[in-house]
Amino acid sequence: MFFKKNYESIDASELNALLAKKINLIDVREVYEFRSGHIKSSKNIPMVGIMNNASHFLNKNETYYIICLSGARSSQVCHRLAASDFKVINVKGGTGYFGMIYKEHIA
Repeated sequence: MFFKKNYESIDASELNALLAKKINLIDVREVYEFRSGHIKSSKNIPMVGIMNNASHFLNKNETYYIICLSGARSSQVCHRLAASDFKVINVKGGTGYFGMIYKEHIA
């Protein structure tokens, strides 16, 4: 079964360029993963929480960049949220790839 991709994706270099602006960057990893290293400007909302209660955390009038460790969970979250009319953009490669290249942004 194939799903239509209903959201955009960006890579690490595109995210790096965007970090100079104020963006809504949501890290959907578990709390313990987030604490072990995250992009400084990101907000942690674990995958289960955001998928079960997105309207509690997000505003449909805002755009959100969704990231995880590798891009797998963030892609799942983007698929679900986009289907509910949230404006989301997946970050391919996740914090694992981003952190290897842009260490200065990791806390």
